[in-house]
Amino acid sequence: YAPGKIDRRVAATPERVARGKKIASVSCFNCHEDATTGRLTGKRLVDAPKEFGPIFSKNITRDPAHGIGTWTDGELVYLLRTGVDRHGQYLPPYMPRVALMSDEDVESLVAFLRSDDPLVAAVAEDPPGVTQPSLLTKVLTHTVFRPLPFPEQRIETPAPYERVAYGRYLANSIGCFGCHSADFKTMNELVPEKTQGFYGGGNALLDQRGETIRTANLTSDDATGIGRWSEEDFDRALRFGVRPDKTVLLYPMVPLPELTREDTAALYAYLRTVPQLSHAVPRPVRAPVAADASEGKHVYYRYGCPACHGDNGVGIGDLRRAALHYPTDASLVAWIKKPSSFKPGTKMPTWDGVIAEADYPALIAYVRELGK
Repeated sequence: YAPGKIDRRVAATPERVARGKKIASVSCFNCHEDATTGRLTGKRLVDAPKEFGPIFSKNITRDPAHGIGTWTDGELVYLLRTGVDRHGQYLPPYMPRVALMSDEDVESLVAFLRSDDPLVAAVAEDPPGVTQPSLLTKVLTHTVFRPLPFPEQRIETPAPYERVAYGRYLANSIGCFGCHSADFKTMNELVPEKTQGFYGGGNALLDQRGETIRTANLTSDDATGIGRWSEEDFDRALRFGVRPDKTVLLYPMVPLPELTREDTAALYAYLRTVPQLSHAVPRPVRAPVAADASEGKHVYYRYGCPACHGDNGVGIGDLRRAALHYPTDASLVAWIKKPSSFKPGTKMPTWDGVIAEADYPALIAYVRELGK
């Protein structure tokens, strides 16, 4: 493919950088942020379906040799829109394209990538491996998921007070429908509503252990979806990771605290308009633990901690550093209960009222052991 040559120069205002970071935290961080570097240096995507082959995300820091430091604004915009990079290479569709995102938000995303935020500070490091697309990926890339057309006209962001329209924009343009429909292989990026099983869930993803996690039904079906959820229930689940039944969301779904109450209200309003689908999605089965394992390990697995942190404590967050940041047991318990009070914007769910008080001593002892 011929690389896109568009003349686009993005003015990096503080407002754009902030908006771009918010969008990136929802749509980029999970794939590109490495827990060991603490920056967007790329990593192996253990949660991607195995049928696509081993996938390693790219370093998208400002480093000129290993990252995107020498890319022009126009080249970044063209890649994000179409999936075609500066060299004319078409990236497989597990790199999301933002064909429906507004121009202002795309430019805000570029402004953040150009900013002095520590997450994109230059790091001269390549991802820990090379992507090896499977035969299925190659077939899909040349048949179903071809490069998307670059928009002929400027796309505007709906006004936030237009709740349904703004909710539809957030959900379908920035990022919910692909995961929460039937299968990535049948998603329609240009007309999301034509996607098979639209918001009915069931798409098979993987957690940090490689265990299959089926995405939730987000339609308003009372029995199998979120029809009985109130707007407040939805807000708490989305921003703090706790469902109405006091169970927590587990990776690959993480809390999205960067969303505002206005954002979640708009998403809720839009999802109420999506046609209901009666589709019961089974909850994941907890991984078995050896009978002779420590009490703390049993607690760690019972609450689903490996989904995010893996078996060894290193996943989207590195538990080996717990002793460094929280040297006392009381401080570590406080962090687990209400992590957002320590680190605003954290992807750690709020566990207060979920983990039984009697389970904390054993859990803390096991986390300390992982750090050793």
